[in-house]
Amino acid sequence: MQNLLAQPLKLPCGVVLSNRIAKAAMTEGLADEYHCATDRHERLYRGWSQGGAGLLLTGNVQVDRSHLERPGNLVIDNNGGLEALKAYARAGTEAGNHLWMQINHPGRQTPGELNGAPLAPSAIPLRMAGDKFAPPRAMTEAQILDVIRRWAHVARTAREAGFTGVQIHAAHGYLLSQFLSPLSNQRTDAWGGSLENRARALLEVYRAIRKATGPDFPISVKMNSADFQKGGFDSDECLHVVRWLHEAGVDLLEISGGNYEQLQMLGSGEGEGTDGSVVRESTRKREAYFLEFAQKIRPVCDIPLMITGGFRSRAAMTAALESGGLDVVGLGRPLCVDQDLPRKLLDGSVEMSPAHERNLKLDPAVVPDVSDQATRDLIEAFGGLGWYCLQLIYLGHGKSVDTQMSVYEAFVRYQENEATTLAQLRDWKPVAA
Repeated sequence: MQNLLAQPLKLPCGVVLSNRIAKAAMTEGLADEYHCATDRHERLYRGWSQGGAGLLLTGNVQVDRSHLERPGNLVIDNNGGLEALKAYARAGTEAGNHLWMQINHPGRQTPGELNGAPLAPSAIPLRMAGDKFAPPRAMTEAQILDVIRRWAHVARTAREAGFTGVQIHAAHGYLLSQFLSPLSNQRTDAWGGSLENRARALLEVYRAIRKATGPDFPISVKMNSADFQKGGFDSDECLHVVRWLHEAGVDLLEISGGNYEQLQMLGSGEGEGTDGSVVRESTRKREAYFLEFAQKIRPVCDIPLMITGGFRSRAAMTAALESGGLDVVGLGRPLCVDQDLPRKLLDGSVEMSPAHERNLKLDPAVVPDVSDQATRDLIEAFGGLGWYCLQLIYLGHGKSVDTQMSVYEAFVRYQENEATTLAQLRDWKPVAA
C-alpha cells in the first residue's frame, strides 16, 4: 500500500519537499539578550531535522526589535548575529530537509510591558480580560511601507544565512491578519475599507520578498480561514485572498484560524494517545473544519495546501491526503514532546501522537480564589500555550520534557520565564505609551 505521507511534493518554484509532514511554526523564546540566534536554536532544530519531517517552519522571527511577540523572540533588525543564524540554519537542515523562516510583526498583539504603544492598522485595542495589552496607534502610510521593507530585508537575510524558504505570518491576529480583518482595520485610505485594500499589505509584503529573494526561493503564506468573530475576516473573504495569492505565485499556503480574542489557535484537540485511545470529538471537529475549508479552496486555486490544527492520527493524515484536500500535514504541539514523531509516522511504528492533553485542564481546586470564568478560561488557554512553550525551552537547553506539569504550573512558570527573559534584554528599550 502506498505511503502517502512519504511522497515527495514539488512546489511551483521548483523546490521539492521530501515528504508530506511539516513541523508547524511555534514560538521558541530562545534568542539571546540582543534578539540573536543561540546554540539553543541549533540544538532544538537539529533534533527536529533528525526527526524526519520534510519541512520545518521556525517560530516567528520579528522584523522590528521594538515590536515583539514575546521577550525571547529572534529578531533581524541590524542587530548582528549572522554567523549564529547560519549555524542555526545548518543545524536545522542537517538531515537534508527544508527549513523555512516564518517572518512576523505582532502589531497590537504585543505585551504591554514590551510595548506601551504598539502599531496596528487602526487604533482599536484588543478585547481581552485584564490589561496585558496596551492600546495601539494607527500606522501612518510611511510606517506601513517601512514594515514591508523590513519583511523583505529579513527574507533576504534568511536566504543569505542558509534557510531554504520563508513563510509570511498573516494569521492568528498578528499585524497582517489585523490588516485583513474589518474589525481591526477601519482605515479609510488605500490600506483599508474594501477587501482589496485590506489585503494590500499582505500582497505587497509578498511582492517585496519575491523581488528580494528571486523566483526559485519558496515563499509560503500562513493565513486564517476565518477569525471566528462576528464581523471579522471570514471564509468567503479568505477565498478571495487565496485567489490573489495564487495569481501572485505563492508556493505553499497554510490554513489556520483564530486570534488572541478568539483562541482557536490555542484551543483543544491536542495529543491523542499511542495506545489506541479514542480520538476526542473536539479533534474530529477541528480536523473536519479545516478539511472542509480546504476542499473549498481547490476550485479557486491549485497552490499546494498545508493544514495545521487537530491532526493527531496517522489514519486521519493519510485520509486527508487521499481526499486531495491538502498536500502537507502540519504538526505542532505533538513535536514539543516527541521530536521523532514524523519518522515514526512515516515508518508506521506509531499510529497516534503522544497523549498529554489530560494535563492541560485547569483544576478548580488549584485556584479557588479565581471565580470569574473568563479569567479561568484565560489561565487555561495561556497555561496550555505556556506548557508547550516550556517544553521547547527545555529541549533547547538539552533537558528532558516535563509532561507531568499541570496547566496552572505551566501558567506560573511561563510568566516567570518571560519576566526573566525580559530583564536580561540588552540594546532594547520598551516603547512608551
